[in-house]
Formats: sequence, C-alpha cells, structure tokens
Amino acid sequence: MTRVTMILLLCILNAPLLTQCFSISHLQIQQRHHQSKTQRNHALHAHAHAHEHKSDTTKESEKIVIIGAGWGGLSAAYSLIKTQSRELQITIVDASPRVGGLVRDGFATINNTMQDGEAGQHGFWDNYHNIFNLFEELFPSLDDVLTTYAPQGQYSPKGLEAVWPVYRDNVQLPTGLAQALYTKFVNLSPLDRASALPMVLAFSDFDDSEEAWEKYDQVSFRDLCIKLGVSRKCYDEIFEPMILTGLFAPGAECSAAAALGMAYFFVLKSQNSFDVRWCKGNIGKLIFDPWVELLKEKGVIFQMNSRVTGFEFGESNHGTISKVICAAKTNDGQSNKIALEADKVLFSVGGAALNAMVRGSRELSKYSEFRKFSNLRGTGVLATRLYLDKILDTPYSANACWGFDRAVGMTMFDITKLHNIENATGSIIEIDYYHAASLLVMSDEQIVHKAKRDLDTILPPSIRATVIDAAVVRLPQAVNWYSPGSYANMPDVQSESIPNVYFCGDIVRSRHGSWSQEKAYVTGIEAANKMLGRSNGFGIVPLEADEPHVAFGRSALAAAKSLARLGGAKKEPSFVDILW
Repeated sequence: MTRVTMILLLCILNAPLLTQCFSISHLQIQQRHHQSKTQRNHALHAHAHAHEHKSDTTKESEKIVIIGAGWGGLSAAYSLIKTQSRELQITIVDASPRVGGLVRDGFATINNTMQDGEAGQHGFWDNYHNIFNLFEELFPSLDDVLTTYAPQGQYSPKGLEAVWPVYRDNVQLPTGLAQALYTKFVNLSPLDRASALPMVLAFSDFDDSEEAWEKYDQVSFRDLCIKLGVSRKCYDEIFEPMILTGLFAPGAECSAAAALGMAYFFVLKSQNSFDVRWCKGNIGKLIFDPWVELLKEKGVIFQMNSRVTGFEFGESNHGTISKVICAAKTNDGQSNKIALEADKVLFSVGGAALNAMVRGSRELSKYSEFRKFSNLRGTGVLATRLYLDKILDTPYSANACWGFDRAVGMTMFDITKLHNIENATGSIIEIDYYHAASLLVMSDEQIVHKAKRDLDTILPPSIRATVIDAAVVRLPQAVNWYSPGSYANMPDVQSESIPNVYFCGDIVRSRHGSWSQEKAYVTGIEAANKMLGRSNGFGIVPLEADEPHVAFGRSALAAAKSLARLGGAKKEPSFVDILW
C-alpha cells in the first residue's frame, strides 16, 4: 500500500468524524456527564470506606518518606492516611519553608508595603474531577475558595485577538464543533481556521497509549502542524499561545505527544473542558494551609526547610533505600544533618529537581533507570505582581497573551477582581512569563518596567496608572519541559531498580489522561495505591469516555491501521510514520 493510498484511506475513514457530529443528541451528552458525576461519587465512597478494619497496634509502623510538599506529595499522604489496614508513619520533607513550594505565597514586594506576593494565579479546569473531590471534602462550599466561571481574553500587541466564553452557558454540542462555533476569534479568517481541520486526524490517532506516546514524542508539535498543513497565522495565533501557556515552551521545542495530550485534556475532551474557576485568594493560605492542618491532625509529619542531600541503602534491604539524608535549616540560619528512616520513599518533585538529585547522589547514579532522569529539565517562569494607584477596568479578569517576546508565553490576571478585594484603591495585576530564561536575568526595576509596558499595550488606559509596589518572583527551571524525546526519560509510578521507591507528579508516566495539577494529584493516589497493594485506579475518578463521534473516529482509524497490516505493513502505522 503506497503512502498516498494510505493517506487517502485514513482521510476517507475519518470523514464520519466530522459528519457524525451533527447526529449526536443532547441526551447522549447529558448521560455522559451524569455518568461522570456518578464515577466521582463512587470514588469518594471508595475513599471514605476503604479498609475499615482496625489496625494492629502491635505492629511497628511502616515508615514512608515523601520528598516534595506539592500537589503530588500531599495527595499521596492524603490517600495513605485514609487506610486503616496498617500503621503508617508518614513524613513529608521539602526544602521550602512552607508547604506548596514554589507556587505558594510568601514572596515580599520590592518596597515591602503590600501583602506577600505569590507565584502566579491558579486555576482549576472542568476536568479536575479528583481535585474537585478534595475541595468538596475540605470546604463547605466550592464558592468559598473558587471564583465563578467567566469569559477569558486573548491579547497580542495589536489588541484583543480572541474571547473564550463560558462554554457551559451555551447549547451543548459535540466537542470540537462547540469550540469552533463558540470561540470568538477577532482577526483570524475562516480560511486560516479551516487549515486546522487536518489536526482532527492527529487527535484521533493519538489515543494516549504507550505506543502513541512513543511515536508522537519523537517529533515537535510545530513540525506536526506544518506537516498537516496548518497555516502560519493559525499556528501563531491559536496553537503557539496554547502551547506556551499550557506546556510553558514554544511548539518547536515541545513534544507533539505532550501537546496533543494537553490540548485534548484542557480544550477538547468535552465542550466544557476549558471552563475554569480560579482560586479566590493566595493558594497557600486558602487551599494548602487547611489541607495541611487536616494531614497534621491525622499524624502526618512535615519536615520543612530541609533539603535532601543523599540516601543510605541498608545491607539487609536487598538494594532498597533505608534512610533519606537531609540538611535541615535552623532558625539561626545553620544547617543540621538529619537521617529519616524509610521503608518506602516517594519522589514528588519535578524533572529538574529529580535531575539534580541523581547528579548529586552516587547511590542513585549507579542505576541506569535513575541516570536517564539526568536528561529531564525544566523551563523558567517569571511571575510579577503590580500594585497600581488606580482601579483599571479590565474586560476579562484572566487573559492569555502572545507576541510580546519571541518564544515567551504570557498571562495577565486582574487579582483585584479574582480575589474579590473590596474597597481597593488600586488594581493588583499579575503578569507572568513562561519559557522566560531570557527575562530572568533582568533587574527587578527592568522587569517591573517591562511588565507595566506590556500592560499598557494590552490596556491603554493603564498608562495613567502608576506602580506603587511590585513583587518579582524568578523561578528558573520551575516547570517541567516536555521536549521531544523526553517521554523515554520519565519515571513510572514505581521504580524498576529500587523496589521501595515510587514517583508522582506531572512528569510521571500515567494512563489516566490528566495534566498539570490534576495529574500530579492523580499520580499521588496511584503511588499510594502501589505502596498499599491496591488496584491502580482505586479512589481515582477516571476521565469521561470519549464522546461518540470521537470514539467513532478513533475506531475508524484503528480499522484503517488494521487494513494496512493486512496490506503487508510490519506494524500498524501512525501519522508520524506516514508524514515522516
């Protein structure tokens, strides 16, 4: 079968993917959302009633050390404390002084006149089912900690480029069609938008399987778009901003597998996928602190201000870690060495931190599995918070921006509105930059000047406002970089070479299909399940099933691949095989 014949066959079989959209009834979509709600309730029920037998107090406690006090580490601890089948002693160790690490508040403003700054503004998208379950357990009402849904803007130096509506406020349509009809593009022509249509084939081909990841991880997302005929304007104004603010790096430097998986989860899984609720205040105080108090009440120990410096392996432990060595800072700035005994160790850190731990540990670097982590890296984030002397009338409280700096992503938030700050005399504006290594070297004054200049470009009336204070937070290699080929270097939930070591976080390989904070939270539960010998999906809300037209398209594509095998192909081809 020739390449041309194969392409034609794939396109013919995928034609129903578009036409089938119009035959899906509103009832089918309602049923799917009802099933998702039922799954969430079942997961809550499973957690609440897990292992109700009383523990055997005569047994010595099993010691679990969790390295990293972010979403993944806290999730694992939270899942572990819900079991009563054995005695557990859980210690969470982190180099930061407070739980939440780099993302939480505590950064002082330049003039020390305002409240503590925070690194970014944190949102929770519609498919964050497991985190929403957590919030339902922690808070009487989601409205206590999260904003309502609201439209979001997208800006370039030329002005407003697009408006992302509250999709759930519109008539429910098949995913893909809904986003195409309801998203308001100000300057992008219908012809440019139509050039993205072949991407439907790539989304159908990429099913989040191990095989799909291995194929699509070898090429960049930008190259995939070019091969499929996406116009330059469409790529620059739709896909590149999405990748820069979703994966924090330009599409030319991002794995096509990561980009397809992220975009499907956040935008295309269902019509409502891109609907987001933002934290009403600083995430550290509003969300992490209550969660930590609950964990402490259940006996979890927090060893903060403690940097992991090494590991000890017990002679009788058959190649397992027996102690985690830390350098703990004291109140007077000194450092004390502490050794935490461990029966199990969970790494809940990002790629750059995992890289550094392996490079600094002779024990871990003995294993090829761990040496490959040295290939993992992060990309830089620059967070700025501007305190102005005047109230600005921002059309949209949350905005994605592009085109202000080459290969740098940008977001702008009106903190005054999102945090519902009453009686404010001036607006608080958060402007964050991603893939921002070229900006991190600037002085605080230069950064504040740049952020204000960009704000004036987005909202010209802000020219009349003056910055009276600002917070500047530099976070080099703070977020994971999903570069082409990085999938082969990512850890699984449990180590193959050190049996008492586990991993969680959004850099960990998982078949759940979630991304970002939700993925970190889910893999924390998966790690806890591994430790306790539970099924992998215990207590986890799965993503909804693909919508009927998406499932139909993927089935048609699978049939085309099977025909290719019958035609003499050695293995089922993907679009990567055909296009390259």
